[in-house]
Amino acid sequence: GRNIDSFTESALVGFSISKNSSMNADQLKQRTKIFAIENAKFCRMIHSDALLKPYTIQLIRASSSVGANYRAACRAKSGKDFINKLKIVEEECDECMFFLELIGDLEN
Repeated sequence: GRNIDSFTESALVGFSISKNSSMNADQLKQRTKIFAIENAKFCRMIHSDALLKPYTIQLIRASSSVGANYRAACRAKSGKDFINKLKIVEEECDECMFFLELIGDLEN
C-alpha cells in the first residue's frame, strides 16, 4: 500500500523553514514552487481513486496557490499589503494541510 505519511513529509520538506533561517525572497519562491511540484507528484500517484480525486485536485490548487500568492506578496505596494498577502499564503498552507490529512485519513 501507499505510505501517505512519507508523501506528506516529502511535500512539506520543500516548504518547512526553521526559525533561524536566513532565507531570501528568491529562495522562498523556489521552495514554494517545490512544494507545489511535490504535492502535484503525490496527487498524480493517487488520482485514479474516484473518492480522492476532488481532494487531490483541491490540494493541487491550494499548494500551487501558496507559491503564486507568495510571489504576489513580493510585489506588495506597502507593508500592510505585504502582510495581507502573506495571510493568504498562510491560509493556503493550512488548506494544504487539511487536504493532506484528509487524504491520509481516507487512505488508511
